[in-house]
Amino acid sequence: MKDKSIATAYVCDEGTEEKIIPLRPHHGMCLAYFKGEGYSNGFTAHMAEMLKIFLKGQKIRLHVDTDEICSACPNNCGGHCTPGEHVVEYDNAVLERCGLKAGQVLEFQEFTELVQKKILADGKRGEICGSCQWNSICEEQKSRWE
Repeated sequence: MKDKSIATAYVCDEGTEEKIIPLRPHHGMCLAYFKGEGYSNGFTAHMAEMLKIFLKGQKIRLHVDTDEICSACPNNCGGHCTPGEHVVEYDNAVLERCGLKAGQVLEFQEFTELVQKKILADGKRGEICGSCQWNSICEEQKSRWE
């Protein structure tokens, strides 16, 4: 199967060997509540694996387009998310609330701390992605970033 993501190759910052994984900003919220459900078995397995990698202290680059998690998503059509506008709105809302910018590089833990403090702990998740098809999963449990 051909990889559908434009962001699957981890990039190295110029002059370093450090791998940086592209991550959609709204995935910082998705990963906070992820419990093994998703669009397909392949997507779910990949998301679980990426969560393990991120939790080991990975650097990320905030990417408002398909990212590494999207590489296994059935809604990834040639490197573009088919729901498109909704997820871009989610991404931009996360960036704005957290005071971050697209393309910014930071530690995954630093990112999740901002997501928890500026969005999840403030009860703002529903304002950003309450219309998401997975909303009921997030409403049922506590954030893993607490």
